[in-house]
Amino acid sequence: MTSWPPTFVAAAVIALAPLLALAFAGDWVAAGLERWSVRARLGLPAIVGVVYWLVVRGDAAFRWVWFATYVGLPVVVAWLSWEARRHDPEQKGTWRDLVILLVLGLIVEFRLFESAWPRHFGGCNRLLLLDTGLYAFLVIRRLNKVGFNFLPKVSDFKTGLRELVFYAPIAAPLGLGLRFLHAHGDWPGLARVVGSWVSILLFVALLEETYFRGWWQNLLERRLGRNWALLATAALFGLSHFNKGATHFNWRYVLLASLAGIFYGRAWREKHRLMASAITHASVDTIWLLWFRG
Repeated sequence: MTSWPPTFVAAAVIALAPLLALAFAGDWVAAGLERWSVRARLGLPAIVGVVYWLVVRGDAAFRWVWFATYVGLPVVVAWLSWEARRHDPEQKGTWRDLVILLVLGLIVEFRLFESAWPRHFGGCNRLLLLDTGLYAFLVIRRLNKVGFNFLPKVSDFKTGLRELVFYAPIAAPLGLGLRFLHAHGDWPGLARVVGSWVSILLFVALLEETYFRGWWQNLLERRLGRNWALLATAALFGLSHFNKGATHFNWRYVLLASLAGIFYGRAWREKHRLMASAITHASVDTIWLLWFRG
């Protein structure tokens, strides 16, 4: 097995440290950083640029403009969150929050930054943008009710699997009728089922649930109320799948994803726990991947 060079190891540590720290000790980390000066707190996320430099330096893909972007964008996002905090202490949501969400979402949706990375390293961009958003909303903004905690509870599984049971009888016949789903009868083996579920949970579900439920639905609830926020966020989630698996507007995927978003949102809002909605999300995606994907 080829070992990683020391620069890659350092980059992985820097990139994963804020995510894991906030996932397992978020309140403690945020309270500790609160003692720093505002200037230091707003400047800290510039370290994202160091991750880019450590990974890409020496590669033909390296560009100083991308380095400057990865240094500057997280700082600007942090500053916008600070301004949102100053002008909106009640956390009802401001245009600054909207700008942050749109910028981060559009960059990921249209893969605007992935050309900055060597081949097979495009996923680094999503991780760094997640770090940027987490730092802005959890450390600078101190947004409550996000539920970003990786320590699962029994109630997370109860809620998450309950919403799966509610969604499946709707999605399966609808998806088959639209010829979006294609049933397979093969049993892939327990190891593959568990491996797929864990992989999707960690690398897809928790990221998407943080963005759509922890941030979008959370903020919209304060303006629109629980039910309208649930529907609006589900629609946004569905639309984010418009170009998945097709070169045209994939309306079938959008419809099924929007319906799924309702049940993911229900799981999150019950106790404001991202792990609960991520369990529903990972379970739906695993079933689709192994038994219904065409």
